[in-house]
Amino acid sequence: MTVIVKVGTSSLTKPDGSISEIAIDKLAKEIAIAKQDFSDIILVSSGAIGAGLADLGYVGSRPTDSRILQAASAIGQPKLMATYAKSFSKYNISIAQLLMAPDDFFVRKRYLHARSTVEELLTSGILPIVNENDAIADDAIRWGDNDRIAALLAQLLNAEQLLMLTDTDGIYSQDPKKKNSENVKLIREIGSIDKIDAVVGGASGKLGSGGMESKLAAAKMASWAGVTTTIAAATRHNVVADSFLQLGELGTIIHPKPKPLSARKLWIAFAVQPKGKLIIDKGAQEAIEENGGSLLAVGVLEQHGTFERGDAVEILNEKSELIARGLVSLSSSELKDSLNKNVSEAEKMQLSEIIHRDELVILSEKHY
Repeated sequence: MTVIVKVGTSSLTKPDGSISEIAIDKLAKEIAIAKQDFSDIILVSSGAIGAGLADLGYVGSRPTDSRILQAASAIGQPKLMATYAKSFSKYNISIAQLLMAPDDFFVRKRYLHARSTVEELLTSGILPIVNENDAIADDAIRWGDNDRIAALLAQLLNAEQLLMLTDTDGIYSQDPKKKNSENVKLIREIGSIDKIDAVVGGASGKLGSGGMESKLAAAKMASWAGVTTTIAAATRHNVVADSFLQLGELGTIIHPKPKPLSARKLWIAFAVQPKGKLIIDKGAQEAIEENGGSLLAVGVLEQHGTFERGDAVEILNEKSELIARGLVSLSSSELKDSLNKNVSEAEKMQLSEIIHRDELVILSEKHY
């Protein structure tokens, strides 16, 4: 069974951003124990940016300038990997670093190369440690960075479980750090992540880029990929093995969807930033939800935003409920002309299909 462990910056670093050898030693020991039952473990690690910020003069804070963050990553990566190598060597575990980006999961050639590399490492008994290539990452796709990478990796490798280690115990019914939160409850199990409306406090330190919002988004991706996700505290004793063996109560478990999405549709649904919105009528909604059809211009009531061909957009029904996402075959200006009927009949026919069904992902519960 293949399993993924994702650990966040705040669980690996001290308040000043320097790497906590104690935290990494604990993680290495617990992964070594878990490998006795689960040989195919992949670690997705944040922390490189946090580890490099101090060298640039940023102590206990995280700047927003992408150039500084990329430089910090370049500084922090070797420090982080050296610490991992030292800790895992105590258990005779060799490690390998893989720097990945979201596009690696959706360009077929890169997708196959990434999968074969990870599989070869696992076959050879090497622990792959994956991190987003922050030093050259595109800011437009870095929201949730390694949380998102972990979910995509789980899909790539057909993993059965994803464990997300953070500095909070799991998902709460409301922010436990706010006043008047006597009734706050740790949510132990989520059957359908699409229906959860939880506010979580204290889930991300100043040095991290994720937080519980990005972890929920990653858990949602994993759920649509058919993967069970557990969100738990990195400080809990034996959290790795206990999570995969499902021993005792720990954190929050998010169950998978019964019909997993393909890698490409998972990317369309969750990994790319939508550039606009389309409001469609009931007939178009029925056509795409129940009949599996493409989205045609005739069913579009309104368009919002500026987008080009190939960009992602959200599709909402007449009640403004999100029902799908897809990649458009028309730009916003072309669609506007089509809707305003400022084109010839021949052009209308050519521009009639806005999103082909293969580039469309239905997200409404009704469809599933």
